[in-house]
Amino acid sequence: MFACEHANISPDFMTLSKGLTGGYLPLSVVMTTDEVYSAFYCDYNDYKAFLHSHSYTGNPLACSAALATLDIFENQDILCQNLKKSAYMAEKLQHFKTLENVKEVRQQGMVAAVELQGYEAKERIGLKIYQYGLQEGVLLRPLGNVIYFMPPYIITEAEIDRMMDVAYEGVSSLLNIEN
Repeated sequence: MFACEHANISPDFMTLSKGLTGGYLPLSVVMTTDEVYSAFYCDYNDYKAFLHSHSYTGNPLACSAALATLDIFENQDILCQNLKKSAYMAEKLQHFKTLENVKEVRQQGMVAAVELQGYEAKERIGLKIYQYGLQEGVLLRPLGNVIYFMPPYIITEAEIDRMMDVAYEGVSSLLNIEN
């Protein structure tokens, strides 16, 4: 479920937010190890407890949404479904490797990136791909010369096809402009 698991890292702290409520309500948590927790756990009069909160603390509506989201993850086996979807995305990403302006294609789970090469930052190539996607009804996410794919977990194979096809058309159209 988490990037740290893919990297075999056990962080001292981990924060979670949007995904807890499916993005519907603001809620976040900070998780920590037993060792760190124990350093702050004490009798109130010892004054070493970490007593911080804000206006969202314990919001019952957000907490209910988070519990419902966690139920969906558990009961609908979302992670297993995502393994299939990410494998399908990996197949679709192979097509990008045939383009000479693609430096690298990478993916970890449901997050993928296509890095373009041969462009100066001032050319704003990512922005051009983004604008092309919008014209075609697909929201792509560029960061510099890298096009990221981070689809929602409810995405279908047909929608993956559309997303990848539009991105591929946008990237390959750059080659036609250059020639």
